[in-house]
Amino acid sequence: MSKEDRNRADARFNKTHQAKSSLIDRDVATKAVLDNMAKLKALRLAREAAEPPAPVAVKKARAKSPKKSGEKAPALADWLAGQQSGGRRT
Repeated sequence: MSKEDRNRADARFNKTHQAKSSLIDRDVATKAVLDNMAKLKALRLAREAAEPPAPVAVKKARAKSPKKSGEKAPALADWLAGQQSGGRRT
């Protein structure tokens, strides 16, 4: 086996060894993140269970303004003209 062959084999071995170690590092980091998420979720659930339930706010329906039956809406052309004179572009 020549020196060049040995160097090539060493390079190939180191490349696969580095890939395996980076996978292991990534797996360890992922596990740490997942463990932290689980711990935070447990703390949040415990805090929410200890709090009294928040009162449900009931929205009051707005009273509709009664329209007079004799009053008609302005014609579309009049309404558009009013919008343009008011600075709106249609």
